[in-house]
Amino acid sequence: IWQEGTSTMKMFKARILAAAGCCMWVLLCIAHAGICPLPCVCTTIERKGLAIDCSSKRLKEVPDLPHNTIRLYLRNNSLTTVPAGWFDHLHHILEVDVSVNPWNCDCHILYLKQWLEDQHVTHNHANVRCMTPVSAGMKPISQLTGNEIIGCRRPWPISCQEFFRRDRKS
Repeated sequence: IWQEGTSTMKMFKARILAAAGCCMWVLLCIAHAGICPLPCVCTTIERKGLAIDCSSKRLKEVPDLPHNTIRLYLRNNSLTTVPAGWFDHLHHILEVDVSVNPWNCDCHILYLKQWLEDQHVTHNHANVRCMTPVSAGMKPISQLTGNEIIGCRRPWPISCQEFFRRDRKS
């Protein structure tokens, strides 16, 4: 029986603390390395990053994505919007497909539209279409103009303001 304060007991406690510390370090590394979001299927691409396939998963929201995502497939879900800034950490993205979703093309769609336009990636623009509102119904997001977006009253970043000014002049 071990007695409190013996050198054997102190060594045992030190080993337990060291093991717990190692476990925490491993968990933190895994969290930052890029965990596959549920219910998606992920594949590692030649140590460059992850291909994340969330297609046809009935998603209503875009899941949290690891920073090392290089291919993203969100095709054929129930996505209507993407929160502003949601994809900003995806610095190495090479391919994205957000087509065949019922996108709501109100003011909030500007983030997705601009993000897709700013990326030098492969994507399926033709099938990224507005489902609502009626004024923009079935129009590809890439062809969306400020004239189709109604009800935008709050201040927007300069690029968004230029988007509205440009389209309202024509």
